Amino acid sequence: MTRALAPWLWVATVCAVGIGGYVGYRTVQGILRPLAPEARPQTPDALRTITIPEGATLRQVATLLEREHLIRSHMGFLLLGKLKSAERHIHAGEYALHAGMRPVEILSDIVTGRVVLHDVTIPEGYTAAQIGELLGHKGVTVAGDFMRLVRDGEFIRSLNLDEPTLEGYLFPETYRFAHSMKAKDVIRAMVSGLEQVFTPEFKARAKDLDMNVHEILTLASLIEKETGVDTERELVSAVFHNRLRSKIPLQSDPTVIYGLGQFDGNLRKQDLTSTSPFNTYLIAGLPPGPIANPGAKAIRAALYPAPAKYLYFVSKNDGTHIFATSLQEHNQNVERFQKRPTHRREANGERQAVNGQR
Repeated sequence: MTRALAPWLWVATVCAVGIGGYVGYRTVQGILRPLAPEARPQTPDALRTITIPEGATLRQVATLLEREHLIRSHMGFLLLGKLKSAERHIHAGEYALHAGMRPVEILSDIVTGRVVLHDVTIPEGYTAAQIGELLGHKGVTVAGDFMRLVRDGEFIRSLNLDEPTLEGYLFPETYRFAHSMKAKDVIRAMVSGLEQVFTPEFKARAKDLDMNVHEILTLASLIEKETGVDTERELVSAVFHNRLRSKIPLQSDPTVIYGLGQFDGNLRKQDLTSTSPFNTYLIAGLPPGPIANPGAKAIRAALYPAPAKYLYFVSKNDGTHIFATSLQEHNQNVERFQKRPTHRREANGERQAVNGQR
C-alpha cells in the first residue's frame, strides 16, 4: 500500500512545489510591476509629489505610496524594501513619482534621496537676515536655524573662514534647493558659490590693491547697496577707493542703515550721528564687515574701479547718480537734484525724509 502511494505522493509534491513556485513567481512579478504601466510623467495627473517626513519607517512609506495609488500593495513594497535592506536608508523630502514607475525604481529614488529640487533666486544685495527670511518662506530651511549658523563661530571656522559672521559670504545667485534642507547644507552651497566666483585672479588683484578678501567683500557690499546700475558700479567703486586713499570718510548711507538694525525707511539727521562701528560718517575707512551679500558684478567693481578722480556722488532721483570731483561741484549737484526737488515737494505739502549726502 505504501509502495503504491509513493509515486503519487512524489507527483503531488512536485505539483505543489510547482504551483507554489508559480504563485511565488506571480507574486514577485506583481511586486515588481508598476501599478499603471501605461502611465507616463507627462500624462495629466500621473506625476505626484509626495513628502516623506523625517524619521519615516519603511512601513509608513509603503502605506503612503499605496494611499497615493503609486504601488499595488504596501505589503509587497515592504517585502521589496526588506529584501533590499532599505529600512535604514529612507531619505526624507519631496519626491516626484508616477504610477508608471516600477516599485524598485520608486524605492531606488527614496533610498538615494533623489528629491525634488526647486529654483531659488537669492537677490544681489540681500542681507543674511533677508536671505534667511526668503529661504524660510520658500520652505527650503528654517530661518532661525539659518541665522544661528550665520553667527556660529565654530560652524564658520568649519568653512575655513575666520570671521564673526557670514554676512557677505553668502553668494547671491539661483540655486536648486530641496525643501526642508538642513541650514548648514544650504549655507555650505552659498559659501561654495562665492569660492567659485572669487577666483585666484581676484585674490591676486586684491593683493595688488593691498586689500584682503574680507575688505573687498565689504567694499563690494557698499557698492551693491549704493547702485543697481551696471554702468555705475565701477564709478562708485572709484569714489570709495579715492576716499580711502585720501583718508576721507566714506559717508555711505547704507552702512549707517545697517548699523541701526531697525530701519523704518527714513534716514534722519540724528541717525548720521549714531554710535555704530558701521557709521562711515563718523569713522573713516571701511566698516568692520560687509553690510550685505554682493554679487559678482559688485565684487569685480570693487577690484577694478574706474580710472576716475571722483570723490562725490548724489542721487538724481531716477535710479542713477551724478558724480563730482570737487566739493563745490558736488554741492551744486545736491542743490540741483536734492534740495530743489525737496523744496518743491514740501511746498506741495508732501512729507520728506532727510537723506545724508556725500
